[in-house]
Amino acid sequence: MSKPVRMPFIPGPGLTGLACAIGATVAIVQMQLLDGAAGRLFAAALVLLLYMVFCFVIFVAHRRKQQAASAWQNSGADQAGDASQEVLIAFASQTGFAEQIAQQTAQALKDAGMQVRACSLAQLDLVQLQAVRRVLFVVSTTGEGDAPDSAAGFARKVMGPAAVLQDLHYGVLALGDRSYAQYCAFGHALDAWLRRHGAHALFDMVEVDNGDTGALRHWQHHLGVLSGHTDMADWSAPGYERWSLTERQLLNPGSAGGAAFHLAFKPVDAQQTLSWQAGDIAEIGPRNDPARVSALLDALQLDGSAPVHDGALDETATLGDVLARSLLPHDAAELASLRGMTAQALADGCKPLPHREYSIASLPQDGQLELLVRQTLLPDGTLGLGSGWLTAHLAGQGQLDLRVRPNRGFHPPADDCPLILIGNGTGLAGLRAHMKARIALGRRRNWLLFGERSVQHDFFHRDEIRRWQAQGMLERLDLAFSRDQAQRIYVQDRLREAAHLLQQWVDDGAAIYVCGSLEGMAGGVAQALGAILGEDVLESMAEQGRYRRDVY
Repeated sequence: MSKPVRMPFIPGPGLTGLACAIGATVAIVQMQLLDGAAGRLFAAALVLLLYMVFCFVIFVAHRRKQQAASAWQNSGADQAGDASQEVLIAFASQTGFAEQIAQQTAQALKDAGMQVRACSLAQLDLVQLQAVRRVLFVVSTTGEGDAPDSAAGFARKVMGPAAVLQDLHYGVLALGDRSYAQYCAFGHALDAWLRRHGAHALFDMVEVDNGDTGALRHWQHHLGVLSGHTDMADWSAPGYERWSLTERQLLNPGSAGGAAFHLAFKPVDAQQTLSWQAGDIAEIGPRNDPARVSALLDALQLDGSAPVHDGALDETATLGDVLARSLLPHDAAELASLRGMTAQALADGCKPLPHREYSIASLPQDGQLELLVRQTLLPDGTLGLGSGWLTAHLAGQGQLDLRVRPNRGFHPPADDCPLILIGNGTGLAGLRAHMKARIALGRRRNWLLFGERSVQHDFFHRDEIRRWQAQGMLERLDLAFSRDQAQRIYVQDRLREAAHLLQQWVDDGAAIYVCGSLEGMAGGVAQALGAILGEDVLESMAEQGRYRRDVY
């Protein structure tokens, strides 16, 4: 697990300042007790001396704080490499929490081998911002939706004038408290300013409500994708519950794409209440391929059934069980370093596997939690960690660790407005849950635009979608199967073809929800929507919660 960089303890002027204040008071008393000019002169000199000591202590403390901050902010400066490949971590903190998360972010990327530099927004100007290619902003909000005090100058001087940021790629982590009216307002303002001036989002803004650990794990997920190291151990482990696999069905036999599966789960505890909303996320605790665990045990000549103390769970377990939930060695050098270890020593050195997250495709009233998962094939021919566990290695009726995480940024509209659902591939999962929620409320004005490879093999949940049409619950359906004709067709092309109708729906108050791949689909859809509706309209819809995305 990546550890945050520890800041050295910096003594403040509190006790020393108090001593100075007491001394000054005594001096003033002396002015009253000592008669004559000499006494008053002595007392005045003493007050001046104590004041100078007080100022010096403040200066030293401030200097040490600057040096400590500089130490971690420039800790990656000695890494060789092209400056254009550097990732800048820029933070704006009011209480210190944003700076702490920035430290953890910087350390995680450094551990993944990336070139990293960090600084406060107070130290960042427009010229510096334009000189970098990738920036991750970690910002809090204070007062009535204002920037933190340290970032007020950045908000006024840098975000005020026009800027050219077409070469900038960025991500925003916005810290806030949902109990306040202006929730994450500075993060939203920063994100909107960056988009308006041509910067490209690496992923959608991540909101953190009052330090929510689930949202921070989602941020860490993006860091893993950005660095190419998706096996980063979680900063905080999810509080899982035990669920069992009740259904696994291959949805696209014969497809040219990766195998996609419909999965269903039920809690092991039959008394557990099912509770989530359309748009929420399932965090999964994956396991390694049993064949890999067996191969490692054979290579180390250890017994998988040997009892060990599992430090992560603080309980006794078998060595095989611990390895199933832990990061395994990647290469021969790592494997060699483990040879000769005892079972307990190996268990003690294990790092837990990171979680994986998937859009929930069902509602609690369905009686089970359903997912739509595509197998990921790695370069070495093995299956991805999460998709391999869910679609291949987890036995039928087998148990797994699962936690539901609220995803408020993709919850359903509060009113009965028209709803336009746009997605591709397994992004249909999140859209399916929204359709189910609309149907349950009797809201009929729904428009689905869905894209995949082939209508013959990749029309996921075809019968269900056609039934929605026949029942009048799906007013319009546009499909884009890219490989069924010589010219590739995608959902953004269907949007352009229906531009006039799209404008009518938006004029009628429609909300637009997008779910699916960030690369290709989400960007193409955003460009089409901007061209049809206008960037200002799209930005305004996002601010009103009428344009929402869950992309990955």
